[in-house]
Amino acid sequence: MTRNILDAFSLKGKKAIVVGGAGDLGKAMVEGLAQAGAQTVVIDLDDRVFKICEDFKADGLDVSAIKADVSKKEEIKDSYTAALEILGGTIDILVNSAGIQRRYPSEDFPDEEWNKVISINLDATFYYCKCAGNTMLKNGGGKIINIASIMSVLGGITIPAYAASKGGVGQLTKALSNDWSSKGICVNAIAPGYMDTQLNTALINDKKRTDEVFMRVPMKRWGSGEDLKGLTVLLASSASDYITGTIIPVDGGYLGR
Repeated sequence: MTRNILDAFSLKGKKAIVVGGAGDLGKAMVEGLAQAGAQTVVIDLDDRVFKICEDFKADGLDVSAIKADVSKKEEIKDSYTAALEILGGTIDILVNSAGIQRRYPSEDFPDEEWNKVISINLDATFYYCKCAGNTMLKNGGGKIINIASIMSVLGGITIPAYAASKGGVGQLTKALSNDWSSKGICVNAIAPGYMDTQLNTALINDKKRTDEVFMRVPMKRWGSGEDLKGLTVLLASSASDYITGTIIPVDGGYLGR
């Protein structure tokens, strides 16, 4: 007799790290993982990460916080080491959710802003994947979930650094899957569409742009972190053991229009 399919979605006994877990989307994914049973460590620069984790603990969830600036390579390494220590030296799930947005006309895009977006959105994703990948390879496998974007396949407007970084995340996801899936590590990406987050405040407050977006979104609403929780648990669980190298949109139908 095969196991109950719902058991395949359980993360009980699993160890997870979520980078950028204090953000609007990251927080929801942390909650989803923890509710499914995973002991979870959240890494974020925002001091809110401590309050968020305390609130989750009050709800009975096993969540811990570490503050780190993921634009600095040394802090990436140190925060990963600290998270691994909290988790008892092992990791089953890594979620890379840290990200920033900057908007300027491409011809005026400041060099320093370009470098910052690439360092946080793309470089940090690779470095955390590299850290977790080395641990997972020693331990027999795991699940890596990167946060891409529909801008991984679209160009957007006035966001060249963001589009370039998220295009890179998509390709990095495929490359790591090619290298590691035969060794037990599934690497996938979630590509959110137009989400109600702080990154999109300028768009949300611009009625003209909102109307333009909704012309392409069949569901006629902004997405939220809640819309990512189910897919995050799926990709982190054994229910997705034959899924790797994919970039899955959560976009209200935008890319299918």
